Amino acid sequence: MFNACLIGYGYWGSKLARNFQNSEFFNIVSISDKKVKNLIAAKKNYPLANCYKDFKKAIKSDQHNLVIISSPTATHFKIAKYALENFKHILVEKPLSLSLTDVKRLNKIARDKKKMIFVDYPFLFSGTINFIKKIIDKNKYGKILEIESFREQAPVRNDANVIWDLGTHDISILLYLINKLPYRIQTIKKKNFKNTLCDSVYINLKYKNSSNVLIRNSWLSPTKVRLIKIKFQRATLYCDENESLYKIKIYKKKFINDWSKYNLEVPEIDLNEPLSKMVKYIFYAIKRNNNYLFKKKFNEKVTFLLDKINRNNG
Repeated sequence: MFNACLIGYGYWGSKLARNFQNSEFFNIVSISDKKVKNLIAAKKNYPLANCYKDFKKAIKSDQHNLVIISSPTATHFKIAKYALENFKHILVEKPLSLSLTDVKRLNKIARDKKKMIFVDYPFLFSGTINFIKKIIDKNKYGKILEIESFREQAPVRNDANVIWDLGTHDISILLYLINKLPYRIQTIKKKNFKNTLCDSVYINLKYKNSSNVLIRNSWLSPTKVRLIKIKFQRATLYCDENESLYKIKIYKKKFINDWSKYNLEVPEIDLNEPLSKMVKYIFYAIKRNNNYLFKKKFNEKVTFLLDKINRNNG
C-alpha cells in the first residue's frame, strides 16, 4: 500500500479522497486546503490524516508516494512543479494546465526526477470507452464515418471555461480512441451571461480519413446529457453514460446500402466506477514503473488540441 497526499478538499477533491482511501492500494496521510471549513470537513472524514493550510508543508512533512492535486486550475502548475521537484508522483485534476508550455515543462521535470504524471481523465478508465476502443482497434464495423458527442449540464466554473472543463473529457476520449489530430477545427463559443467565461460551445473537427467529429458542450442545461454517437460503415453505436445498466446500444445494419433497417445489440459492459479503476491503475503504474496510458506525450496532445479549439473563433 502507498501513502498519498491530497491538495484541495473541495467538491472533486472529496470524491478523489473517498476513492483512494476506500481502495486497498492507498492511504490518505495528509490533506491541504486554504479554506478552514474544508479542512474541518477533511479532518472529520479522515481523522488520522494530517491537515495543513500550506500545500508545501503537506508535501514535505509526510512520507508519501503520490500527491493528488484537486485545486483551482490556475494553481495546478505551481503545485505540480513543487511536488515533482520533491520527488513525488502526481495525479492532477483535469485540465492539467491551460498552457501547453507549462505541460511540457512538467513533463521535462517528471523525466528528470524519474516520476510519473497522471491526469484525472476518468472516462479513459470507464467500461464503456474501453469497450468502444476494442471495437475500433479490431475494425469490427468498418471505418468511422462520424462521431457526435453531447456533454451538457455541470457546475459553472470560474477557473476554466467549458472547453477546458467538459471539453477535456471529449478530447481525451477522442485521442484515446483514434490517436489522431484533426487537420481542421471550427469552434463556435457562446457566453450566456455577462462577465463570465464561455459556457457553451460547438466544436467541429475534420480528419484526413474523411471522418467528421461534432462536439457540443454546455454547463447550462435543464437535463444532464452524456451521449456519444459513433457511425461506422456497418453499424451505429450509442453510448449513454446516464443509463444505469445498458449504456451501449449497437444498431447493426441489415443491408450494406440501407440505413433504415438494423439489428439491435446491447452488450454487457464493465460497470465498475471509473475513479476506482483509475486508482488501481495508478497503484500498478507506480509499482511496475509503467505509465502506459500517458506515454507518447498524451497530456501534451490533449492540451495542444484544447488550446487550438479554444483559440479558434469559427
